[in-house]
Amino acid sequence: MPEPVLIAEDARRLLDELDRDVPGAAHLSAECRPALDILETTDATEVVVDVPGVPAKALRVAIRANTVMIVGAKLVPTTPANARFHLAERTYGRFARAVRIAGAFDAQRAKALVENGLLRIVLPRIEDRRGRLVDIEVESA
Repeated sequence: MPEPVLIAEDARRLLDELDRDVPGAAHLSAECRPALDILETTDATEVVVDVPGVPAKALRVAIRANTVMIVGAKLVPTTPANARFHLAERTYGRFARAVRIAGAFDAQRAKALVENGLLRIVLPRIEDRRGRLVDIEVESA
């Protein structure tokens, strides 16, 4: 199966899991698109996503090949029944983002942490072995 099809299936699976595990997520009719940054340090590539008001239990992160998938749900907060909005700019709903990451990283050692409204996904780099002298033992037949 082509990689884009697999990634789309993975995203659907993660959304289904979220709908099952997070009360109210399946009933969100709106979608939102949280902003994200991708940055590189000497040790890792990091994906930082704005997720204010989204608890860790309402987020899913998965990696296939060099694509990081982030799926989540930002639930609408409860407001008093008699409240009237004068301005409503905040967005709510489910979201799914897939970003391709350049370079080699160790997906098995990847970590994701939510703190202060940010989801930080750290993808440790794999040391580049090109250009190094590698001794190969010669065996006799």
